Amino acid sequence: MNRPSGGEDSQWAGDARAAAGIALGFPLLLVGVDTAAGFISAPRASLWIGLGLVLLAVLWPTKVSAYRGLLTARGLIHAHHVHTDRLASVAWHDGVAQRLLLEDIDGNRAEVDPRVFAANPPLWHVLDRDIRTSLSGRLRKSFGG
Repeated sequence: MNRPSGGEDSQWAGDARAAAGIALGFPLLLVGVDTAAGFISAPRASLWIGLGLVLLAVLWPTKVSAYRGLLTARGLIHAHHVHTDRLASVAWHDGVAQRLLLEDIDGNRAEVDPRVFAANPPLWHVLDRDIRTSLSGRLRKSFGG
């Protein structure tokens, strides 16, 4: 069977399990401490459950997949698609949370943690090939900032 070159982030499932474990474990720990101290009540338990939901939203990893001409970054709520063979700009944002921002000529944008590409060489090879295709067009590069 002829499969398209590319693939998905191989570490995503483990990262998602870790995020879910933390988002479930931390509120359970807080409810346990409140119960042991005799401070548990429905409003406090609701607060800890709400905190767990916020943690899940913050910690949930972006699932990145790349195939010839298309990169998809799926978050907990939204998915962003970028036509990587028609890139208009590639920008590296340095800082605490490094991000690679890709924008195609149609205005579609996606932000990806560069560690995803470092951990998944097939994704990097697809992006590299498509960037080279885009270099013959209107690609702008911006690094740092």
